[in-house]
Amino acid sequence: MYSSGLPAKTHLSLLKNQGVSHVVDLIPGDRSQEIVSASEIGLTYFNVPVDWEKPELADFLNYAAFMQGVDQKSDKVLTHCKLNWRGASFTYLYRVNVLGEDEAIAKKDLLSIWQPNPTWYQFMDNVIAHYNAINDTQVAMSFDAYIPEPSS
Repeated sequence: MYSSGLPAKTHLSLLKNQGVSHVVDLIPGDRSQEIVSASEIGLTYFNVPVDWEKPELADFLNYAAFMQGVDQKSDKVLTHCKLNWRGASFTYLYRVNVLGEDEAIAKKDLLSIWQPNPTWYQFMDNVIAHYNAINDTQVAMSFDAYIPEPSS
């Protein structure tokens, strides 16, 4: 699993050469150009349009449903958005909730990219609570939301 900001067409080709076979795009809106670019080089493309200001549990469940159809042993997946904040968050959530990876390890990768703001922290907490309820687990985020300093 990889996450990134918005890749250019040349990046998609490089990723394909490195074994990436699937691209999950979390950007809403007209994504036709990327659909064509991915298709032309033989990448599977999937879009989950996630509203930056209002991410929802259904967004992640849609993402997870696609990811569960991917062969985790042989397929490489790029999850991306504009700046890699959505991408890193979804990758963290999938690793922790679906793959059962250690939260501290996944957290390190997430925080190397960004520290979720209160909106995204709450979204991520809701996703984790959903999976804790259905899997009878006790996963918890071991970091706090980023609260910007008030401007003076």
